[in-house]
Amino acid sequence: MNAVQSQAASGFALELRDLRKNFGKTEIIRGANLQVRPGERVAIIGPNGAGKSTLFNLISGRFEPSSGEIHLNGRRIDGLPPYEINRLGLARSFQVSNLFTRLSVFENLRCAVLWSMGHRYAFWKFLADLHDANDRAEQVLEMVGLDKRRDHLAMNLTYAEQRALEIGITIAGGSQVVLLDEPTAGMSKSETRRFVQLIRQVTEGRTLLTVEHDMGVVFGLADKIAVLVYGEVIAFDTPEAVRANARVQEAYLGSVLAEQQAQGH
Repeated sequence: MNAVQSQAASGFALELRDLRKNFGKTEIIRGANLQVRPGERVAIIGPNGAGKSTLFNLISGRFEPSSGEIHLNGRRIDGLPPYEINRLGLARSFQVSNLFTRLSVFENLRCAVLWSMGHRYAFWKFLADLHDANDRAEQVLEMVGLDKRRDHLAMNLTYAEQRALEIGITIAGGSQVVLLDEPTAGMSKSETRRFVQLIRQVTEGRTLLTVEHDMGVVFGLADKIAVLVYGEVIAFDTPEAVRANARVQEAYLGSVLAEQQAQGH
């Protein structure tokens, strides 16, 4: 059964089944369940220490679950190394930008597309001759709005530009499930507004999971919100339903909204 057939059989792009993760005697993820349909944009929110980054690390293969299952397009992926999960169609960004700082913007993007386009290491090949990879890198460059910064070193970009480049790298390989870890952290209000629009554009037609603390971003971007508290998904619904959920208000949302309103967000 191929990936398309598997997805059709399950109906979900990503599914977590009773997922658990212990570090020693400490249980961080405690039976998390989640079912994300193809093309949905899902924001994962929760208090500090809820296990959001751990959940992303489990899904992307950086951590192995203590128990439970993770399915990508109907195929079980828990226990696979990150590179295999990526080749099956899942890509992620990190809280801290992870770029080749001494390569140009274009070179960073070209590196990201090589494997997905069938190019492997070969000392007799010149990258300049890989026209399909170069064309794809140029397309992504324009998508993320960095075409005017094409030949600049990644280390010389502004913070917002580096985050845009990282999103470009994340989507460059054609992955249909994208994980973004706090993509707007550290940005000004105007940068955040532009970045939310960029995320909407580049993830059109893809499945998106994002960890985000800015409730304005969450409610402006997500089709659904998953609320993670003490390692459990206590709610998964539309933004309107989550906002009105008494359990969510008690556990997390009310205090966060009040804090952000006080700060002028």
